[in-house]
Amino acid sequence: LTARSGNQIIDNRALDEAIDRVSMGPQRYSKVMTERERQMTAYHEGGHALVAAAMNNSAPVTKVTILPRGQAGGYTMVVPTQDRNYQSRNELLDRLAYAMGGYAVEESIFHDVTTGPSSDLQNATKIARTMVMQLGMSEAVGQVALSGDQDEVFVGMQQGQGPRFSGETASLVDQEVRRLLDTALDEAWAVIEQNRHVLDRLVEELLEKETLNEHELAVIFADVTKQPPRGVWGSSTQRPALAGPSVGGTTTATGTEEHDAGEPMQPNPPELPHPGGDGPSIPGAPHGGPGPGGTDDGGPLGPGQGYGYDTQGPGHDGTER
Repeated sequence: LTARSGNQIIDNRALDEAIDRVSMGPQRYSKVMTERERQMTAYHEGGHALVAAAMNNSAPVTKVTILPRGQAGGYTMVVPTQDRNYQSRNELLDRLAYAMGGYAVEESIFHDVTTGPSSDLQNATKIARTMVMQLGMSEAVGQVALSGDQDEVFVGMQQGQGPRFSGETASLVDQEVRRLLDTALDEAWAVIEQNRHVLDRLVEELLEKETLNEHELAVIFADVTKQPPRGVWGSSTQRPALAGPSVGGTTTATGTEEHDAGEPMQPNPPELPHPGGDGPSIPGAPHGGPGPGGTDDGGPLGPGQGYGYDTQGPGHDGTER
């Protein structure tokens, strides 16, 4: 990109463009959007960014744009400040909340929904289902791993095999997934309701500049009202919570723990849908490839997480028309 532009030095703009081009595709200069579509895209992306900024366990929002790339009409990037080996239940719940931010904006402000949030809903559903079926993060289902494979034909069934668990359990899984997504939508809705003035300011800046970086976003989000921390979670009321850790490691301001490098890791942790590999409007690397931070993540702990506005809706083949 630097050579094409006739420059001699690879600067931050070239690096930023390279990341966007690899993860999202080239910018679609021929894509014409009406003012109504630009407005809706700005509010949609603003919803993702605002909810991420208002949660207590979310990584910082580093970029928001309404410039079309690939299949996306715009996208939001949420990137951790350091490499992570784990994600907590609260962090995953925050991901669900800001995944639903675009949908919440459309329903609450435009009083209608479009095909734009299609990939957001797909990714949020996969995260919630993994939490329930593989990570033991549901009180109702319990601490069981109901499936070791992500790509099942139906809940509880694999191609060429019978069900791995009963129909009652499958129904309970569906109920828990729905409960997690409903709660995430409620949280996103509350953030938008409490911070409508911040959202309007963000949208105004997006419509004027089209792309905002982390420094510009930090100024806008300085007035965000944070959501109250969630209560202490336990898988059973029969097992009361004990005192927090008193030896080794540190706890950050967001309540997430930083562990020593030598702490034993789970050999094969289950993979959550990676932002970028499962939805065309998610900025990030293809599943298992290098993400925006330059590391080979291939799972839920990658450096780049984000959600975009899908201008084509489900079933689009990704080609420009």
